[in-house]
Amino acid sequence: MNENNPNQRKIRQKYSPQFKDQALEHAAKDGVPKAAKDLGLPEAILYSWRAKQKQGGNSLENQKLQQAEVARLKRENERLQEENAFLKKVATYFTKESK
Repeated sequence: MNENNPNQRKIRQKYSPQFKDQALEHAAKDGVPKAAKDLGLPEAILYSWRAKQKQGGNSLENQKLQQAEVARLKRENERLQEENAFLKKVATYFTKESK
């Protein structure tokens, strides 16, 4: 934060999954302190990204893709459940009418 103005908020930087993966590759090759200095990042961010990558076992980009796919499948599942419920109602209606 700016020492002259304590009310000024620091804007949080967002990084793409590709940038994070490249930064982690750089850190693995040259070490976290050097990679952080070269990229102008705090070391803590690289350590955090590395921990998340190890926890997930996939690259950060793959984790984002998997999350998007899960969300898509949940939406499709919900839609199919609604269609199934509608078809059950229609089937019930026609079986009552045919008797």
